[in-house]
Amino acid sequence: MRTDQFQSHDYYLMDELLTEEHKLVRDTARAWVKREVSPIIEDYYEQGKFPKQLIPGLGEIGAFGPYIPEEYGGAGMDQIAYGIIMQELERCDSGLRSTASVQSSLVMYPIYKFGSEEQRKKYLPKLASGEMIGCFGLTEPDHGSNPGGMLSNFKDMGDHYLLNGSKMWISNSPFADIAVVWAKNEEGRIHGLIVERGMEGFTTPEIKGKWSLRASDTGELVFDNVKVPKENLLPGKSGLGAPLMCLDSARYGIAWGAIGAALDCYDSALRYSKERQQFGKPIAAFQLQQKKLAEMITEITKAQLLTFRLGQLREEGRATTAQISMAKRNNVNMAIEIAREARQIHGGMGITNEYPIMRHMMNLESVITYEGTHDIHLLITGHDITGEAAFK
Repeated sequence: MRTDQFQSHDYYLMDELLTEEHKLVRDTARAWVKREVSPIIEDYYEQGKFPKQLIPGLGEIGAFGPYIPEEYGGAGMDQIAYGIIMQELERCDSGLRSTASVQSSLVMYPIYKFGSEEQRKKYLPKLASGEMIGCFGLTEPDHGSNPGGMLSNFKDMGDHYLLNGSKMWISNSPFADIAVVWAKNEEGRIHGLIVERGMEGFTTPEIKGKWSLRASDTGELVFDNVKVPKENLLPGKSGLGAPLMCLDSARYGIAWGAIGAALDCYDSALRYSKERQQFGKPIAAFQLQQKKLAEMITEITKAQLLTFRLGQLREEGRATTAQISMAKRNNVNMAIEIAREARQIHGGMGITNEYPIMRHMMNLESVITYEGTHDIHLLITGHDITGEAAFK
């Protein structure tokens, strides 16, 4: 088992901007990760399995729906606290953060935001504690960046809806208890439905052979004439804007999470550079290694400032989709570049599982693509600043 030696890095004294509650949330999440997850994550990554025994602990530290009001089982925290938790989880592993991010932003958020009071009371407390795990069905085999082209559909059969179609690349799906599924009605309008495991015709095949996010379970959602009770339709909002609002929340969490992955790579590289001796001195004494490390902490600091401000705007209800896209794109690209540079500093040791570098690098290859590809987020910014849509 690997000992987690991570030390925090705060070059611009960002801690001074945090409340005491923020620091307590961070320290609690970090201590839990170091104690419960870091010692086992490499083994589970190699096995290609998600450590399901961690789910109750994620609930206990508030990782599931931290901003959901306490009356529904959430912690009632703010958006910055949510981001801090995502950063601490992804500092360990992107797959761990993905599980919590999906549960919070793509399952609990739409039920809270668009669901009925009965749906909130039925599902949210169990999702907050981890007693129930959910997943989010939007992406399809032939519709990723263009979710509006989805083929999944449902028909009104009088006393129930009949759902058909399939979804692809769904985190948590192989073991999820419920799925928040987006499908078109007979008029072509997109709606959200809560589909429960055990409904006849609903299956969740697991996707095998991943080189990335191996400690996160990924699968499909297949609907073959699934009878969905009418009370499982999310009544609060329809249209593509509804799932895109969920993605805004998730992408915001990713922007924080990617900083965690970058910090872990930087921390490992800095420590290794001080320990590794070549030509009679530590490699940290060489100019090119200092250049790499100085650029790493500069980019991390820029991302921290960008994301903290985004958290303030989101808490005030003023963060735009384009601002969230900019942060997601910038921070994930920053993290993957830092992972690559950290691998160089570690030399040959960087490809081994004695260090977390290659695991982060492979994970980030998924994070840079999912919930909006690197290029699509660039075009979202382009659309915002020019008023011209390049992808329609």
